[in-house]
Amino acid sequence: MKQAVSFRLLHCNSNTQIIMIFYIIFGFILVIYLALRPRRGGPGAPPTVNHSPVYPIPLIGTLLEFFASPNKMVQRCYEKYGPVFTISIFHKRLTFLIGPEAQEIFFKASDDVLSQQEVYDFMRPIFGDGIIYDAPKKRRQTQFQSVSSGLRAGRLKSYVPKIEDETRKYLLQEWGNDAKVVDLLVALSELTILTASRCLHGEDVREHIFKEVQELYHELDKGLTPLTVFWPNAPTKAHRKRDAARKEMIRLFETVIREREENPSRSDGTDILELFRNITYKDGVKITTEEVTGLLIALLFAGQHTSCITSTWTSLFIANDNKLIDRVRDEQKTVLKDVNRKIEYDDLQQMEILHNCMREALRLCPTFIMILRRAEKNITIEVAGKAYNISKNDFVVVSPTVSMRLKSTFANPDTFDPDRFAEPREEHKIPYAYLGFGGGLHSCMGQNFAFVQVKTILSILFREYDIERVAPDMPSIGYDDMVVGPKGDCRVRVTKRKVQ
Repeated sequence: MKQAVSFRLLHCNSNTQIIMIFYIIFGFILVIYLALRPRRGGPGAPPTVNHSPVYPIPLIGTLLEFFASPNKMVQRCYEKYGPVFTISIFHKRLTFLIGPEAQEIFFKASDDVLSQQEVYDFMRPIFGDGIIYDAPKKRRQTQFQSVSSGLRAGRLKSYVPKIEDETRKYLLQEWGNDAKVVDLLVALSELTILTASRCLHGEDVREHIFKEVQELYHELDKGLTPLTVFWPNAPTKAHRKRDAARKEMIRLFETVIREREENPSRSDGTDILELFRNITYKDGVKITTEEVTGLLIALLFAGQHTSCITSTWTSLFIANDNKLIDRVRDEQKTVLKDVNRKIEYDDLQQMEILHNCMREALRLCPTFIMILRRAEKNITIEVAGKAYNISKNDFVVVSPTVSMRLKSTFANPDTFDPDRFAEPREEHKIPYAYLGFGGGLHSCMGQNFAFVQVKTILSILFREYDIERVAPDMPSIGYDDMVVGPKGDCRVRVTKRKVQ
C-alpha cells in the first residue's frame, strides 16, 4: 500500500514538474512573440515587411536580415514595395521614405511633426546632459546659433591658413620627400583631427594637450557600438572607458578655460572653444564647462568621420583616373596662378572640379546608411499619386546609401562622375535628391567647414604628391559598420613632385 501511494505521489510530482516546465516554455515563447510581433500601422499604412526571403524564419527572419545587412535589405524592399514601406524591428516600426518625392516631408517637417530628439538619445552618454537634442528647445536654439556663428565665412577664412599649416607640417614629418607606401585612411584620419583641433579647440589645445584629447576622443568613439543604440548604458568595457574618457575630457577643458580666463592672449579669438565658453543662455544662465566640452565633442564627432572618410574616398577616386588627376591639377594652376603660394578662402570657392569630386564621393559613399526621425503625430503623405498614412511614434527613415543610387535620379548611379554636378546636367538640383549633408531644416551646419577642410588638404596633396593606389581594386564600402567607410586596402604609393 505504501509503495502504491509513494508511486502515485511521485507520478503526481512528475506531472506537476512537466506542467510547470510547459508553462515556463510557453511564457518564454509568448514574451518573445509579443516583443517581436509587428505593431500594426492602421488604415492606409505603408506595406509592412513581415518575412524575409534571405532568412525565411518566422518572427525573426526580418530581424536577422536587417542586422546582417540593412543596406541590402532596404534596397531589396524598395525594389519590391516601392518608395514607402515599413520594417518592424522588435516593437518598433521603421517607415522608410526612398527617393526625392517621398523624402520631401522628411526634410521639410518641423520638430513638432518629425522629431530628432528621441531618436538620438543614445548619444547622451557621449555628449552629456543638456547638449543638442537633449537640451530644452530654447537652449538648443542658442547652442545651434553658436555653432552656426562659429562656422560662418568670416571664421572659415581664418581657418584656411591654419589647415594649410597643419597639413604641410604633417606631410613633411610623415611623408617627407622620399617615395613610400602609406595607408591613406589612417593618414587622412590623423590629418583631419589635427586640423579640426587647431580650428575648433585653438592653438593652446593643439600645442599642449592635443595627444591627450586625441586619445580621449578615440575612447569616446569606440564607446559608440551597435549595442549603444539600443542600450546606451549597458555595463560593457567600451561604455566604461567612454564614460571615463568624457570625465577626463571635461577636466582637461576646465584647465584650458581657467587658463584662458587668467590669460586671454592664449587664444586668438577665432577658435570655436572661445566662442562656446562665452555663451550665455537667454535666461541669463552662463554655459557650464561640461556643456562646452559636450558641444566640442558633438562638433568633433559630426565632422571627424565625414571629413576623413570623404577625403579618403575622394582621393582614391581621383587617383584611379589619370585624366581626372590632370584636370584637378590644371584647375589648381588656373585658380592659384602660382601653385606655390598660400591658399586663400576665395581660392577654394573657385575649385569647382575638386568640389564636385568631393560631392560625388559623398553621393557614392555617404557615411551613414540611415537618417532617422520620430513621428510626433499621424502623417499622411502622397507619393506617385498614392496616399500613405504614417502612424504617430513610427520611426521615419531616409537612406542616403540607397536614395543616391537611384537610376531615376542619377544617370549611371554606380559610376564616379563628378561632372553630373556641373552645368548643364546639375543632377543634384532635383529637390531632396542629393543627401551628402542631409537637407532641409536640419542640413548639416558643418558642411561648409568640411568643404574648406577637405579641399585645402587635397589641394596640397595632389599638387605636391603623385598618388598611386597599391591594390588593384578599389576598397569595398563597409555597409556593416556603424559609420560607413572604406573596407579593404587603402594603401597608396606617394612620391613627392617637383612643383613649378
